Amino acid sequence: MPTTTARTYDTVIGLEVHVQLKTNSKLFCACRTDFGAEPNSNVCPVCTGQPGVLPVLNKKVIESAAKVGLALGCKINPRSYFARKQYFYPDLPKAYQISQSDQPLCLDGRIDISVGGASKTVHVQRIHVEEDAGKLVHAIGSMELPHSLVDLNRSSVPLIEIVSHPDMSSADEAVAYLEVLKATVQYIGVSDCDMEKGSLRCDANISIKPAGESKLGTRVEVKNMNSFRAVRDAILHEVSRQIEVVESGGAVVQETRLWNEAKNATFSMRSKEEAHDYRYFPEPDLPPLFV
Repeated sequence: MPTTTARTYDTVIGLEVHVQLKTNSKLFCACRTDFGAEPNSNVCPVCTGQPGVLPVLNKKVIESAAKVGLALGCKINPRSYFARKQYFYPDLPKAYQISQSDQPLCLDGRIDISVGGASKTVHVQRIHVEEDAGKLVHAIGSMELPHSLVDLNRSSVPLIEIVSHPDMSSADEAVAYLEVLKATVQYIGVSDCDMEKGSLRCDANISIKPAGESKLGTRVEVKNMNSFRAVRDAILHEVSRQIEVVESGGAVVQETRLWNEAKNATFSMRSKEEAHDYRYFPEPDLPPLFV
């Protein structure tokens, strides 16, 4: 994939990293979090979104999330809130995800990286706690299924989302950031960060702009990257695609795209949502979180 276009365009990258925390029970119920269990065996009325149930917060999750925040130099918010993030998808039985919006648990951290002998600081905007969704199964082994199946074992498994500022300017910097982040989280023992199991997932927000200009371009979110190599390849491809669009007289569309490793390309998934599209509002079944 050619990379010489950096002479004409600057690349701007921000990363959203989901880390699955290592706990025995889920975020809001007592169901186990074992990976690879029989489908839909670790479920209950709470994590399957049955009417009339109430979530009970797992204290261990907050302790683990705060450890990550402290390790990254974040300020721990003494009072934070949970919120409902509303969207419709088959693996989300409640039709909303319990997350954090305006006042997350951790704010303003940093990760120092080194690429090619040059040091750089990538600023962490926030770390918030949220529940995972279920999992859609489209194939069993090599056999394609005539319809998708839903496994809710992963529903309400505890996650933290670590959101960086758009401080990275190359695929190598993005990978270096992920390597330091993964090593830090593993060292403090709150997650195994196994990308093959989905314990660490990364979405990249990528844009380009004419070299030297301060105004940011239209960003595109790229998902479905399950290794550091995939992250690097997906960023390189997406940057080249955006440059080709701009140089052909077109405009980059704000959207979410999926990385297809077999085809070495990204493909449009949906238009990119803004925060207001999710209609966040405070979670009425959980009180403010004081730490």
